[in-house]
Amino acid sequence: MSPPDADPDAAEQLAKLGLDELMVLVGRGDQDAFVPVYEAVSGAVLGLVRRVLRDPAQSEEVAQDVLVEVWRTAGRFRPEQGSALTWVLTLAHRRAVDRVRSSQARVERERRAALLESVPPFDDVVEQVETGLEQQQVRRCLQSLTELQRESVVLAYYHGLTYREVADYLSQPLGTVKARMRDGLMRLRDCLYEGEVRP
Repeated sequence: MSPPDADPDAAEQLAKLGLDELMVLVGRGDQDAFVPVYEAVSGAVLGLVRRVLRDPAQSEEVAQDVLVEVWRTAGRFRPEQGSALTWVLTLAHRRAVDRVRSSQARVERERRAALLESVPPFDDVVEQVETGLEQQQVRRCLQSLTELQRESVVLAYYHGLTYREVADYLSQPLGTVKARMRDGLMRLRDCLYEGEVRP
């Protein structure tokens, strides 16, 4: 924000006033008084904001916002409570800190959003845990079967072989494979649903 053009006669009179007196005039809406206020504080405002933000582009933006705020809120300045420069620099510091907090909050929101995107939904986690537990229980129950029962069940259900193919693979009669598979499936059912294995 550039200072408005000032009337030369008014500028001479204003040049005789101190910053506190000028700020009081700005608080009353005196645009001419804002020119020397702007010239007196703009460098200090930008310097303070740069020290807080450490980003030249953001610093200039925030410094401009501060100077607009000085113009708009100059009526709140009270000379008995402190100098005009202190009041302006307090505004500048608050604005700069607000910008830092806003940036940090945005980064934190983005980090949380990215984290949430990378975490599987609760239902998927539950399903994976249940599936894992079921697989562990099936493996445990398979170990309780005889070797022929276990091999028959695994070949038929995990490898997709027919009864005939299982019998050929194991070099066992078809009837024996069917009987062992039936007995093995019954034992698996009992183990999985009742939690106990029959001898």
